Amino acid sequence: MEKRHPIPNGSTTDAWHAGRHRILVVDDSRLQRRILSKTLSKWGFDVIETDTAERALEICAEHMPDLIVSDWILPGMSGINFCRAFREMSQDGYTYFILLTSKSDKVDVAQGLDSGADDFLTKPVDASEMRARITAGERILQMQRELSDKNRLVSETLDELQRVYDLLDQDLLEAKKLQQSLLRERQCDFEEGHLSLMLRSSGHVGGDLVGFFPTDDGQLGLFAIDVSGHGISSALMTARLAGYLSAMAPDQNIALARGPDGRYVANPPEQVIEKLNDLVLTEMDTEHYFTLLLAFVDLSSGKVKLAQAGHPHPLVQRADGSVEQSGPGGFPVGLLEGVTFTQFDLQLSPGDRLLLLSDGVTECPNGTGDTLGEEGLTELMQGLTEFRQNALLESLMWELSRFAGTDEFPDDVSAILFEYSGTG
Repeated sequence: MEKRHPIPNGSTTDAWHAGRHRILVVDDSRLQRRILSKTLSKWGFDVIETDTAERALEICAEHMPDLIVSDWILPGMSGINFCRAFREMSQDGYTYFILLTSKSDKVDVAQGLDSGADDFLTKPVDASEMRARITAGERILQMQRELSDKNRLVSETLDELQRVYDLLDQDLLEAKKLQQSLLRERQCDFEEGHLSLMLRSSGHVGGDLVGFFPTDDGQLGLFAIDVSGHGISSALMTARLAGYLSAMAPDQNIALARGPDGRYVANPPEQVIEKLNDLVLTEMDTEHYFTLLLAFVDLSSGKVKLAQAGHPHPLVQRADGSVEQSGPGGFPVGLLEGVTFTQFDLQLSPGDRLLLLSDGVTECPNGTGDTLGEEGLTELMQGLTEFRQNALLESLMWELSRFAGTDEFPDDVSAILFEYSGTG
């Protein structure tokens, strides 16, 4: 019959750190068990004995040992089948398994290794050899436990990183909502036309911004901004720039001047951009620069005064469907002091529409790396003559997605569409 030793409290890891490694001895020979147990106990191991593989599996299910020394020949389930069944058990750590055998044939050894055994001891067991084999097993177990500790640390670190990422992702989603809120109105009707705006970031937040503001002398100010880079720092700069061109606070809008009669009228667009350039270089500690297209549309006459600072050319689609793209180009804002900008004019007639787009459209690549370009944009617009207002912008994005082969664009995309109907 087996001799049952009380199983100490605490986990296998506790026993390991306490210095008493738990060994399970499985042998149907009582004498052999006593010899092994006495020797192992003398070496400082906590020994558990049993005479059958079935009982050994029950013991392992109750409390997993650090090492197992099992005879190959056992009543009922053999030692090799016991090893195979033991390896199928779910366990957190690793248990080193030594088979006792009188077999020395290579086929038998291979069979034992295939069943999950780590080492062999030939009967009769030599104490010195057993000590050496167990010491080797202890080294492997120690390395395994160190690896498990490191893996656990990595897992905990990854969990913490995931938690931080989730919090950051939530913050970025809120930032996206705030940035989108800068576009208070995406559709606006005037007696002389209709205005549609679109802002689509390539990530959570981006560096594009579009907006409009009316003047008191019948003009409509339009601006399209594209800050260099992507992400939070670019988005923060767009938010600050929005304050300089605010429709909600005309007294802070540098594109407007307050006349003697208290009315707000448009400043020359080229002077507005020059002032912005000075503000960025003198008041903003940033590596960012931006492109800008600023336009004032005279709603009664259809005349448009514009200034361009590195932004893509404005696009005019005439009532007959023809497309015009032109402008002086200009230098981006925030790179060099003393840069001057040039005003240029456009004339809208009833049925014409003015489109201001960021370079996320014209520089959008397809699968082979070719960009859409101005010619490609012209072709797209000529195929969309029947669409109006927001439907035109949505259709333009659909066509751009088809060109790119994806709806995940590498750059922010923004647009202002003004459809001029005239004074009637």
